[in-house]
Amino acid sequence: MGQSKTRMLAEAGVAIAIAQVLSFIVIFHMPQGGSIKAASLVPLMIFAYRWGGSKGVLAGVVYGILHFLLGFKSSIHYLSIILDYIVAYGAIGVCGYFRNVTGGLVIGPIVAIALRWMASVTSGAIVFASYAPQGENPWIYSMVYNASYMLPDGIINIIVFVFIYKAVKRGLKRSV
Repeated sequence: MGQSKTRMLAEAGVAIAIAQVLSFIVIFHMPQGGSIKAASLVPLMIFAYRWGGSKGVLAGVVYGILHFLLGFKSSIHYLSIILDYIVAYGAIGVCGYFRNVTGGLVIGPIVAIALRWMASVTSGAIVFASYAPQGENPWIYSMVYNASYMLPDGIINIIVFVFIYKAVKRGLKRSV
């Protein structure tokens, strides 16, 4: 294994570990699952910007599995595990595809968080449809429910990510 690959794997491990530790700092927890956390997605975004989208997606998937194993579980339904953890957190790595795009440090996280939201909306409409009030469309209910915590959580992550933009940019110049 080359030095660059070793470095990439080490950075992935550190990013995943820091993201997991930050995920334990919960600002607000929703009654049927989901929460606003202390910028826990930022380490995954930094990794994705340093190493690219495909490696970022892989790190997000690994984080999603770890997060499921160590975190609060609102469901153990197989579709929830796939959509709310593996797909949703894998989507965070998509921001790495925007690393060479003008405005990518804002556009990338917005796209990644929107994809995460869509995965959780799909899970909510399929797996958690019974939580929707009688007569309410489960898709609309899931959209609103998931946006109620993902929007503030996403804004926190984007603000922190943009705030440390210069450090990320310096790191990008030194990496790969």
